[in-house]
Amino acid sequence: MFSGRRRGGEAREDRSEGFGERLLGVLLDRAHEMPPQLIAPMVAEEVGRIGGRDVSILLQDYEQLLLVPLPGRRLAISGPDPVVGSPAGECFLLRRTVEVQERGGVRMYLPLLDGSDQIGVMVVTLDQVDDDDRRLLRRLAALVADMIVTKDAYTDEFFQARRRAPMAVAAEIQWSLLPPLSMTVPQVEVAGILEPAYQVAGDSFDYALNGDTLHVAMIDAMGHGLDAATMATVAIGSYRHTRRANTDLSQMYAFMDRAIGKQFGPDHFVTAQMLCLNVTTGHLKWVNAGHPPPVLIRAGAVHGRLESPTTLPLGLGGEQPRVSERLLRPGDRILCFTDGLVEEHRGGEAQFGEPQFLDAIDQVLAAKGTEGVRAVVRVLSHELKHRRGGITSDDASLFLIEWRGGAADHLAVMSQANHRGRPSGTRQDAGQAPLEAGTRMATHSTWWVKGKRSKARRVTGR
Repeated sequence: MFSGRRRGGEAREDRSEGFGERLLGVLLDRAHEMPPQLIAPMVAEEVGRIGGRDVSILLQDYEQLLLVPLPGRRLAISGPDPVVGSPAGECFLLRRTVEVQERGGVRMYLPLLDGSDQIGVMVVTLDQVDDDDRRLLRRLAALVADMIVTKDAYTDEFFQARRRAPMAVAAEIQWSLLPPLSMTVPQVEVAGILEPAYQVAGDSFDYALNGDTLHVAMIDAMGHGLDAATMATVAIGSYRHTRRANTDLSQMYAFMDRAIGKQFGPDHFVTAQMLCLNVTTGHLKWVNAGHPPPVLIRAGAVHGRLESPTTLPLGLGGEQPRVSERLLRPGDRILCFTDGLVEEHRGGEAQFGEPQFLDAIDQVLAAKGTEGVRAVVRVLSHELKHRRGGITSDDASLFLIEWRGGAADHLAVMSQANHRGRPSGTRQDAGQAPLEAGTRMATHSTWWVKGKRSKARRVTGR
């Protein structure tokens, strides 16, 4: 669309403000100084301008079981929606709009995405819906998600809405350490989950996508409670420090090992695994510091373990670790986990064990393998807890990586149609794998678990 005015012999694009831009612009202009408690009524007011009503904002609870309503003036408040078996849950897990025909209108469920991380769902009812409404509400939901994430940095209101049980101090520390629970870009997708959500202490993970390299760390500090949470904090802090200094994996281990040893002494340790994945080529490198080896998932089933040489856990002054390497195939998934998932047992009974663990992975993949990484890791965590009889006496955490390959440069190029604006009523979105390579894999792995009185004992896997 052009205004008809010309400058320098060229038609000038129409820069007048349309209805949708005006609505979103007003919301954005007002949001800068808006107190957190007024976000909900402001959103409800703006939705009312396009004929929307019964607005709800649902946030994911910490156990990833429910979508709980955010309280606020002018919001429709009802009971929590289950993540499984509800329109809100479908919208949340699949990151797509769900529409439900109801008496007197259409109930729309729109994903609240912080980048690609799902934080919740916005729900609104309209008498009828067309493509203009869908496009505008999708963009409004994206803006609402950004506002929630921004305001969450200086309010407890969203935390309190998500919390469904008392949370231990150690768990508060751990949750404050975490990056977003999931991330999706064209080349790679990741997702993690911590259990028990309200009592977790020593488990943690971290990741960063720097250029073409995905950095991942998973750690498990010995013990329970505040001692474990404090060690985990130092481990993650030292990991981020050395990662941001662009050190290689073996130097990274040495720095983290010194940090734990100096702060806590020789009687304390943290098992850890640090990985680097080139998201363009699929070249994976990792070091293992007494941690259970990850599971390689290929073609929708468990393919094996990434067995590798290991060194002592952080804090025990181990030798320089050997960096292992492997070339992934597009679609490969890497599942990192902590020992609480396989070592859970009741007094006098056998451990849950690796065979049951691997069987559960295959069963979940058979049922949910085509779904996104976030949905798979969530279902797997809950299935494992169910198989353990609902018991989680030790931290039991998962982190799943899916490598797809390719490039993302096309996302930085705006098409001429997008640049000039779309006509009203149109919608915006409607071979041989490389051979595995690298170091020869060890025939066994050694990791470290916490025995009685928090003493370390060596356990050799198959």
